[in-house]
Amino acid sequence: MTSFLPIPANSDFTLSNIPFGIFRTSSLSPRICIAIGSHLLDIRTFHENSGFRSLHQLQVDSTVFSAPTLNPFAALPQLSHNLIRAYLISVLTTGGPFPDILENNAELQMKCLHKLEDVTMCLPMEIGDYTDFYAGRVHAYNVGCLFRGPENALQKNYEQLPVGYHGRASSIVISGTNVRRPRGQTGEGVFGECQRLDIELEMAALIGRGSSLGDPVSTEKAREMVFGYVLMNDWSARDVQAWEYIPLGPFTAKNFATTISPWVVLPIALEEGGYMVQGLERWSKTPVQPYLQEGGANMIGVDLEVRINGETMTKTNGKNLLWSFNQMIAHHTVTGCNMRTGDLLGSGTISGEGEGERGCLLEATSGGKNPVKIGGEERTWLKDGDEVVIMGHCGEGEKRVGWGECRGKILPAKPLQ
Repeated sequence: MTSFLPIPANSDFTLSNIPFGIFRTSSLSPRICIAIGSHLLDIRTFHENSGFRSLHQLQVDSTVFSAPTLNPFAALPQLSHNLIRAYLISVLTTGGPFPDILENNAELQMKCLHKLEDVTMCLPMEIGDYTDFYAGRVHAYNVGCLFRGPENALQKNYEQLPVGYHGRASSIVISGTNVRRPRGQTGEGVFGECQRLDIELEMAALIGRGSSLGDPVSTEKAREMVFGYVLMNDWSARDVQAWEYIPLGPFTAKNFATTISPWVVLPIALEEGGYMVQGLERWSKTPVQPYLQEGGANMIGVDLEVRINGETMTKTNGKNLLWSFNQMIAHHTVTGCNMRTGDLLGSGTISGEGEGERGCLLEATSGGKNPVKIGGEERTWLKDGDEVVIMGHCGEGEKRVGWGECRGKILPAKPLQ
């Protein structure tokens, strides 16, 4: 299966993927699109020029294709997402069943195809609520060892429920957005610029169809609620965090910026590719509560990489999680809390067992005690001017499914006014 559009070697955006996003140009307002190779397809223009005329099963309000965010589209049933994606694959395939729609239609190609380098990507969804979980057990254990020692590294509840905290939706930013070094309190009577600025390598899920207040959601039903997945960097001010997080958890140490990738990969792309895998086995002998039980492959087997100033710091895999996004949703709603279209759920830091698999500098440097080499110099925390890039993909060649980049650069702290 090949496309009539050129797809570079090692492209994340193959016909096996077809991720969705929102773009704009100097002359076009934000609009829905998909990525294919080095191009994106403007879905709004495609629709307005009868691009979906051969998708007879589609019964969708046309306004979902003209919205400035993916929220209306994401709120459709998963079946609609899958039908539209499959149809777009057929339209983009060389010698496909509908060559006259785009392959042999130079006029429409001129109207709705743009090179990725010529557009600006926007936040894919309007995010109403953001919850960050702590499902990376290797990370949780390593951090616990730093502060409490190996025997008490994990709290007793860690393997009984998905631990999480509510984050700040207003400061979620798209890849490529610069991040200001935060200021804050770091001790009794101490205030100033953060000196221990860190990253957190994460995956995140965006909610498509929501749930009703008072109605718990099963893990099986939760699968149908996930619209898609993005890469995420949960920037963290470790010195601020250490001072403020007791007794109620992270607050200003986490609320200044969270970066996500622009492209949303649909669950079906991962399922069709065989990229869903088993997660970590539990250590606890206490059974998981029935509402959290889930069998089969439920983690994304994505190869993840973190680069700082172009140099690789971390390579690990998304299978290093104890709880799946389905289980996170089930726990989030077990009290009757309702989920809404556009809600964002972070996985927590993903780390592997090896030395080069740490998902944050806190782990990699043992709390700042053991510097790591970045760009030929020994480093513990992020400096002004540092640029962090997170990448992730599954498979290779024509079967590759990836997210592109989740990028952010640190700027100096802004003076208080």
